[in-house]
Amino acid sequence: MLNLNSGLIDLKKQIPKNISMNIIFFLINILIGIYLVPYYIDKLGVASYALIPLATSITSYVGLVTDSLSTSVSRYLTVDLQRKNFEKANVIFNTALFGMLGIALLSIPLIIFVSYFAPPFFKVPDSQINDASMLLLGTLISFYISTISGVVGVSLFAYNRLDIQCFLKIVNLLVRVVVILLLFFEFDPKLSHIGLANIIASISVFMMTVYFSKKINPHQKSSFSYFKLSKLKDIASTGNWLVVNQIGSLLFLQIDLIVVNKLFGTAAGGEYGALLVWSQLLRSTAGLLAGVLTPIIFTYYATNQFDKMIATSKSSVKFMGILMAIPIGCLCGFAPQILSIWIGSEFSRLSPLMWVLLGHLIINLSVLPLFPINVSFNKVRIPGLVTLFMGAGNFVLAIIIPYITGWGYYGVAIAGAIMLTLKNSLFIPWYATKVLGVSKNTFYKSMLPGIISMLLIACVTVIINYLINISSLFSLVSVCLGITIVYLSIVWTLGLSISEHEAIKSFIPFKLGE
Repeated sequence: MLNLNSGLIDLKKQIPKNISMNIIFFLINILIGIYLVPYYIDKLGVASYALIPLATSITSYVGLVTDSLSTSVSRYLTVDLQRKNFEKANVIFNTALFGMLGIALLSIPLIIFVSYFAPPFFKVPDSQINDASMLLLGTLISFYISTISGVVGVSLFAYNRLDIQCFLKIVNLLVRVVVILLLFFEFDPKLSHIGLANIIASISVFMMTVYFSKKINPHQKSSFSYFKLSKLKDIASTGNWLVVNQIGSLLFLQIDLIVVNKLFGTAAGGEYGALLVWSQLLRSTAGLLAGVLTPIIFTYYATNQFDKMIATSKSSVKFMGILMAIPIGCLCGFAPQILSIWIGSEFSRLSPLMWVLLGHLIINLSVLPLFPINVSFNKVRIPGLVTLFMGAGNFVLAIIIPYITGWGYYGVAIAGAIMLTLKNSLFIPWYATKVLGVSKNTFYKSMLPGIISMLLIACVTVIINYLINISSLFSLVSVCLGITIVYLSIVWTLGLSISEHEAIKSFIPFKLGE
């Protein structure tokens, strides 16, 4: 049961609760994510399924400004609440809330325009244009409702109540899936049902967010009298560069699916989008782990505990790599078996694409704990420009490589892997050390254990493939579980220091740690 005591909570005591809820959300998210893809393909077909992740990609571009402002608000509000400056925090909160409501209202014509013209642009069959438009409209509306919820619930982030935020994500996921299943069962399966389910889920979570936010932060007041245009400019000054960074990030993370759909058709987009689910699951998992760190980094900044910020960031990069090595290594090594069991043996031919989409993530996810450092110091201009420049390079490369080589959507995936890895392996660790004023090699050393571990696990899985016939879900899960147990035992014994042992033990929920 969630503890709704208000006020600042001891960071060390809150971390295990946050991690516990993150684990629960991860398990539910991955189970539903794995189940829904074959379900959608079975009910709608591969070509129609391609429109679902495509709608999410388009929504991401429409929400550039709102996403960036939310991140900026989190930074300012966390600092004010940690310093117990509640009056200033209310100014920040209401300025952001009413500013975001204004953006949402002004975006109504854009939402209608995108929903109407996007399906024909991507050459959606005439019989599905209306359903595709309704899917996109529902997804866009739910996105803006969720964005407002994010602003309303920013106190949960500021007080490090990520356990409640995870609970709300679980509610959103379950409501959406239940509504989709009911609509698909009662009526003919349609893409428009998914758009409606998105709206219902986001409204449900919005109402719960209002309730929890008032419980956690009784000092929070909603009133237009707190709105300050001058403060909106401060928030926007950080948000503007975060918008630039977001554009670059989307050119890395979302443009590939749009390019594949446009260049190679919806059928190819459906295949690419299906495998992209695993990349998204890994990214969301790493994002949850890194998200646990973000309010802590902001708090260390607010309280001038920079030594703790550096030590925590170093350990987090190492732990992230070590943990993500397990799923990345197993997914790459057992790609043919996973695809055959998951969506059908005819898709096992796409196993090389799984390697291209997932292999580089061991580097690109390891550095996620470093991103909050730039935001906490308000050093977001240079990272924004670099991300935008290299994201644009990714877009160009995603078109050039398939054209020159004839590799189809493999070329699109290779372009993303090259450009994203260059940015995150060279620039991000270096810039974090520049901001913190520490040695340039500080974070590079922390990345190595994860990279080595992932390669070793992938090699082990390839060897096991020659020795054991893995043809069922039970045998696949059993082997992966065995690899995980052996791997974690070796890492615990040989790969971690005594201080790292103590740090990990402090993350374990109390009852499990006794």
